[in-house]
Amino acid sequence: MTVFHFFNCAILTFGPHAVYYSATPLSEYDTLWTSIRASVVYLITSLVKELLKALFGFIDVAGLYFALTQLTHRNISQNHKFQAVGLGWAFADSVLHRLAPLWVGARGLEFTWDYILQGLEANANLIFSISLAALGSLMWLRKNKPKTLIPIIYTCAGIVATMPSITSYLRRGLGWHLPKVVGFELFSSLLIAFISWQLFVACQRPSN
Repeated sequence: MTVFHFFNCAILTFGPHAVYYSATPLSEYDTLWTSIRASVVYLITSLVKELLKALFGFIDVAGLYFALTQLTHRNISQNHKFQAVGLGWAFADSVLHRLAPLWVGARGLEFTWDYILQGLEANANLIFSISLAALGSLMWLRKNKPKTLIPIIYTCAGIVATMPSITSYLRRGLGWHLPKVVGFELFSSLLIAFISWQLFVACQRPSN
């Protein structure tokens, strides 16, 4: 029954394309190869769009670079600097993306878990932001870090920067519901925070 249902849905989805090709003059002029090449171009275009979406996360990296290296931080140690920057970054993100929905929806008479989940998601984002700021601090402000840790630092920073694209794919591509996505975000944020903390501690040790 499952296979039969699959074939029904497949015919419904892809059948009109074959019918259109056969029922129009396209089949008479042997344009199948043109359609195939157009399909390939579309696939490449979609791949480029996905790559660009992933690159959007690195705009945050550029902003954090400016905040960590160009803003004046008087009498603040490196340990406190990245925490202050990460905290402000996460707070502004919550205000920009979550305050209005929270104000409009959470005041309703009917209880819903959506806004509690959004709050948990904001907590995960706070951890991600501080972790990314810590990694950025190691990349740009810590000069005498162990060379063996440099690839790990950059890899972790890249993962955090692309996390919005990853969660977007989980929601739209894989159809994950909000509770599952938030659970993934909380778990991955704690894991990244632990790794970032270990890297920060390792870079603080005096080199032999």
